[in-house]
This record gives sequence, C-alpha cells and structure tokens, in this order.
Amino acid sequence: MLVPTMWIVWAVLAVIVAGLHFYKSGLERDEDDQLFLDDSFNHMKDAQAAIVAKVHRIEPVERAALWLAGAATLFVIGYYIVDFVHQLQ
Repeated sequence: MLVPTMWIVWAVLAVIVAGLHFYKSGLERDEDDQLFLDDSFNHMKDAQAAIVAKVHRIEPVERAALWLAGAATLFVIGYYIVDFVHQLQ
C-alpha cells in the first residue's frame, strides 16, 4: 500500500509543479520590459504592474511545490535503495 501512495503523491506534486510553471510562463510571456515615459500609457503601465504582481505572488508557491516535489523524489529514490539493499541480504 505504501508504494502506490508514494507514487500518487509524487505524481500529484509533479503535476502541481508543472501547472504552476506553465501558468507563470504564460504570465511572463505577456510581460513587457519597457519604460513608459508618457502619461498616456498609464493603462499599459497598470496592466504590466498587475502581471508583475501575479508573478511575484506565484513564485513562493512554485518554489515550495518544487521543494516538496524534490523531497518526494528523494523519498522515492531512498525507498528503492533501501528495498534493493534488503533484497541483496
């Protein structure tokens, strides 16, 4: 029962990391690196500020999900190393 649960948890974390990455990439694709000097472009400046705010809100969640997925990966590898060592005995 441990092995299927372990793989399901790992897969869910991997899907979450991938989803967050694709969402953040989509946001960053719409982000422009330009300087707005004229007041007539305030609407564009506000739109870019909103995109940057969304990206900054997603980054800590993405980082935490990446760390959890990494820990789950190490757990899976460790489990199979321990299982391999027990089979050799």
